[in-house]
Amino acid sequence: MPFAGCPTRCVFCAQDVQTGQRGGANGIAHALEQAEARLEHEARLFQEATTGGGSAPGSPSTPNAGRGASALDASPSPLEIAFYGGTFTLLPEAERDACLELAHRWRQRGVVCRVRCSTRPDAVTERGLTALRTAGMDCVELGVQSFDDAALDAASRGYAGSVARAACAMVAGAGLELGVQLMPGMPGVTPEVFRADVHTALLPDADGAIPLAAFLRFYPCLVLRGTPLAERWRAGSYVPWPLDTTVDALADGLLAAWARGVAVVRMGLSPEDGLDDAVLAGPVHPALGQLVKAEALRRHVAAHLARLPGE
Repeated sequence: MPFAGCPTRCVFCAQDVQTGQRGGANGIAHALEQAEARLEHEARLFQEATTGGGSAPGSPSTPNAGRGASALDASPSPLEIAFYGGTFTLLPEAERDACLELAHRWRQRGVVCRVRCSTRPDAVTERGLTALRTAGMDCVELGVQSFDDAALDAASRGYAGSVARAACAMVAGAGLELGVQLMPGMPGVTPEVFRADVHTALLPDADGAIPLAAFLRFYPCLVLRGTPLAERWRAGSYVPWPLDTTVDALADGLLAAWARGVAVVRMGLSPEDGLDDAVLAGPVHPALGQLVKAEALRRHVAAHLARLPGE
């Protein structure tokens, strides 16, 4: 639901390109219509699998439980609905309720097993998060981008790092799973700032303490056509990270997350039609996640080898 509920347009953001959806005045209604059609299709697959002797929706033996709604699978299993592309908690109440009602209805039918949304750190309150949890939301992802005050100011995010940290604590405190999205290479974010951001997202780091964040996403900043950042890049006031710097920093971040048992579930934007043509500059690569994982694994193995005796 690109830009739905967003109070401002962030300098780097082109959600219509990033999501492959146009949005617009009827964006929410259109998104829900698409969801209904897809879920009806999944319900028919469930019915065919059940009557044909397959596992019923939600059965423990059903493979791939919780797979994303974008995947088609020969063996149907419950889906997870994610309301992405905008600021879910700032949607008009009627539209937000319509989203939650759709998710609840299909959850009751066994087609949906989990529900998540994404929002901004300065758009959550304890009361609002409690209401989401009561309505059936399982997970809230915060587009933190950075916890660094100078970087947040450079990117015109409109909130301070303390607000982002407090929002993370509020989500976890409301009994919701917390996902943290970080943007290495965003204006003001150096590799050192990114490493500090990962450390903050993984707090508390006391022995035996469970991190607040259940998972992370790393979205290296790209210059996309039609964004204010593109104008800064053309003017020479913004220089994106090169690919080697990006892989180096993300490998450090991935190792830090692995050490705490926290998954990094995405590195780089999801490929969508038209995205490649919209990228003007930045560390784009069709296998960025694989490059980062390979480098992180190399460093992990090298560290162990260095502790072995002998040559």
